[in-house]
Amino acid sequence: MAQFKAYDRRVVLEALHNCIAHQDYSRCGRIVVTETPATLVFENEGQFFEGHPDDYIAGNKTPRRYRNPFLAQAMAELNMIDTMGYGIHWMHREQARRYFPMPDYDLSEAGVVRMTVYGSVVDLSYSRLLIQKTDLPLADVLALDRVQKKLPIPTEAADRLRKSGLIEGRKPNFHVAAHIAKATGSVAAYLRTRGQDDAFYLKQITDYLAVNGEASRADINQLLLNKLSDALSDGQKYTKVSNLLGKLRRRGAIVNVGSDAAPRWQLIQMN
Repeated sequence: MAQFKAYDRRVVLEALHNCIAHQDYSRCGRIVVTETPATLVFENEGQFFEGHPDDYIAGNKTPRRYRNPFLAQAMAELNMIDTMGYGIHWMHREQARRYFPMPDYDLSEAGVVRMTVYGSVVDLSYSRLLIQKTDLPLADVLALDRVQKKLPIPTEAADRLRKSGLIEGRKPNFHVAAHIAKATGSVAAYLRTRGQDDAFYLKQITDYLAVNGEASRADINQLLLNKLSDALSDGQKYTKVSNLLGKLRRRGAIVNVGSDAAPRWQLIQMN
């Protein structure tokens, strides 16, 4: 059952821009994006990068050659793609940070790649595990992702996860360990831990300023602190609010008309 459908805008754009940069335009094909109830599927003629995705995300982060180097360079200068070729690796890290499933690749048709990006939870046990085990290496996250999707994993990965107490069951029917699945509470607790994307919090700030005219740091704290992820400490929440205000200031959306010690934030009026 699809739950918590929410795509990260940056992940979606990275996937689309990689389709464009690696499209084999000599095939006169199209880039196709298909939305299902819980996924976005990106399809292009060619590759998303040179080499096999499983080799890349397993730890070999050597920058890859773009199929269309001049187009890729222009896109890089516009900040549309990662300039060092690490975009796909970053996408996996970002999905893990949000406790969502990893992207999947379908290479069954010669010369065509279909990548599926998930905007919802497949197995809450997997998401709860990532909430608790924030220091898991990417290789383990990828293996656990395959477990939640009922896909096979290498024997050495299974042995490693079983030794760490993260999975149970017999090959090939592994599942996330029961103590992990039961360790956190309800779906509501999961949502409180996951928090929201930055865009949500930024809009909260600008909406407040639009209505109230200005806000002190105490006002912003009162507005946001109880909305931030429960996985953050009080200090991390305070830093998060500072970073959000800094992001709006750098965008030219707000200005501090007070002082550093006693800020008074206002929206910048656009003519």
